[in-house]
Amino acid sequence: GEHDLVITTYDTLWRDIEALREVRFDTAILDEAQAIKNPDTQRAKACRLLDGDHRFALTGTPVENHLGDLWSIFEFLNPGLLGRLGQRNLARKMPTTDQEQIEKLARAISPFILRRTKEQVASDLPRKTEQVLYCQLSGRERHLYDEIKRRFQAQIEGHLQERGLARSKIHVLEALLRLRQAACHVGLVDPERTDEGSAKIDLLLEQLVEVLDEGHKALVFSQFTKLLAIVRRKLESLGIEYEYLDGRTRNRAARVDRFQEDPECPVFLVSLKAGGVGLNLTAAEYVFILDPWWNPAVESQAVDRTHRIGQTRPVFAYRLISRETVEEKVLQLQERKRELAEAVVGGEKGFVGGLTREDLDVLLG
Repeated sequence: GEHDLVITTYDTLWRDIEALREVRFDTAILDEAQAIKNPDTQRAKACRLLDGDHRFALTGTPVENHLGDLWSIFEFLNPGLLGRLGQRNLARKMPTTDQEQIEKLARAISPFILRRTKEQVASDLPRKTEQVLYCQLSGRERHLYDEIKRRFQAQIEGHLQERGLARSKIHVLEALLRLRQAACHVGLVDPERTDEGSAKIDLLLEQLVEVLDEGHKALVFSQFTKLLAIVRRKLESLGIEYEYLDGRTRNRAARVDRFQEDPECPVFLVSLKAGGVGLNLTAAEYVFILDPWWNPAVESQAVDRTHRIGQTRPVFAYRLISRETVEEKVLQLQERKRELAEAVVGGEKGFVGGLTREDLDVLLG
C-alpha cells in the first residue's frame, strides 16, 4: 500500500494472485500481452482476476496463431466484448473467406486499438532489406527428404480416413516437423549423420564469411537448437568467434554485452524462441533466419532485434529456404493467410491453428 508501482512477471503473478487480486489497482498493464494468448493457462486466468479500473495490453503480435489469441487478450481488457465464444470457437468460426464476419469483428475492436508501426514512431531508422536465399538439397539430402515425405503421406492419409483432420493434427504436425528438419540438415532427423554436409549450412557459411570479411556483424536464428549446435561446430572449425543464446543460457546480459561491444565476436547464434523479444542487438547489420517459422510476425520480431532505435546502419535480413521442400510451401501459405489478421488488427497470422485439408495438400503434396 505504500508503493505506487508494482512490476512483476507473468509466472510470479499467477503464483501470488491470491494476494494481488485483493489489491485495487488504478491501472493494470500487460506488456508482451501475447503471453496470455491461451485463455486456459494459469497466467491468463490470473491476469483476468486482477482488479484494475483501467486495463492496457501492449503487444506487437496480437494474433500469433489464430483469432482466438485476440479473444483471450480482449477477455482481459474488456470481458464479454467478443462474446463467450472462447478461443477455439472464435478461431473456428472466423474462416478467412467470411469477409462479412471479419469486418464485423474489426468494427467491434477498432475503438479499443491504438496501433503504432515502427515507421511511424521511428521514422529515422535506416532501411531494412529482406530477401529469400534458396539452396538445392544435395543428392543424399534429397533422398532422405523424399523418403520421409512418402512415409508420412501414407500414414497421414490413413489417419485422415479413420479419424478426420481435427483428430489427426498431432500426426500432421509431427510430419511437418520432420520434413522441416530434413530440409535443414539430415542430422536433425538422424543423429548418426550430424557430421554430414548440408546445402543450407554451406550457404550460410558462404554468406557469413563474406559478411565478416567486410567487417560486419551477424545474427543467426533457428528454432532448432540442434541445428545451431551444428553451426557452432562449423564456426569453431573455421576459427570464427561467436556468442550463443537459447532458453537454457544463463547470464544473457553478459552474452549480449560481449557481442555488442567486442569487435572480435562477430556472430551471435540465437534460438528463435529465446531471442525473439527483449534483446537489443544493434551491433549487427545482417540477420540470417535458418528455418521459416509458421508465424512471420515471430520472424519479424527476430529481425527487429537489430532494426530498432539505436541502429544507424542499413539492416539486411535473409531467410534461407531449401527448394522443393515444405519450407517453400510454408512461405506460400504464410502469404495466403496473412491477410486475415491484417484485416482485423493489422497484424500477422500463422496458420497452424487454422490448418485445413487444402492447406495440408499444399504442404505434403
